[in-house]
Parts: sequence; C-alpha cells; structure tokens
Amino acid sequence: MSRIVAILHGEHGAYGISFPDLPGATSGGETIDETLARAEEALAGHVATMIEAGMDLPDLRGVGALRDDPEFADDFASALLIAVLDVDLPGRSKRFNISMDERLMDRVDARAEAFGETRSGFLAAAARKRLAENA
Repeated sequence: MSRIVAILHGEHGAYGISFPDLPGATSGGETIDETLARAEEALAGHVATMIEAGMDLPDLRGVGALRDDPEFADDFASALLIAVLDVDLPGRSKRFNISMDERLMDRVDARAEAFGETRSGFLAAAARKRLAENA
C-alpha cells in the first residue's frame, strides 16, 4: 500500500479533490466526506487507465516535497484540506503457475476473451474484486 497526497478545494456544496502526483486524477462531491470517499474510486480508475495505456506510474512524494514544489504553491495556499490517502499501486507483474480445474479454466478463458482481456488480467481483476469483498 502506498500513500498519496490529495488537495481538497471548494466551498459548501461543491468540493473538488486532486492529486499532484497523478495529474488528471480528480473527483468531487457535495460534502468533504463524499469527496474523500469518491477520491478512492477516482484514484483506482485513473491508475487502471494509466496501466492499460502502458504509462509508468510516478514516484509518490510526501506533503513536504509537494509543498516545496513551486508548481503547486497556489494549490497548497488555497486548499481547504490536505489529505494523505492510501492507494494500492500495482507492482511489477510476476509469472507463476497455478492449478485449476480444466473446465473452470476454459470458462475463464472464454469470459476473458469476451471482455477482450488476457487470462492473467481476468484472474487479477477477479482476485482484486474478491479481496475487496472482505475489506
């Protein structure tokens, strides 16, 4: 698990959140709590899009490093809240072998193909979904 700095702006009824280390990753909401909750979903979607596009994920900086970056001076000066959120950035792909019922594997392959995914991508998505169920 990694930690990412988020900057929240806005006023009552209209808040927005952005992540300096992930330009383009934004979200919003009517309340601060709603905006923070939506931020996690926005992060996950943005990171998934970057990975699908073959983009490298940036090194995440702490609050101090970002505050010292002149590019974000105005953002920090006008922020209502600076938050540090947990984000699950994927690591490098690692090859491994598993055993599975062959009929189940055939079903996995057919479904993955229907979604335009690889077997590995399909199984990884299924694992992430299952892991999130008990979180």
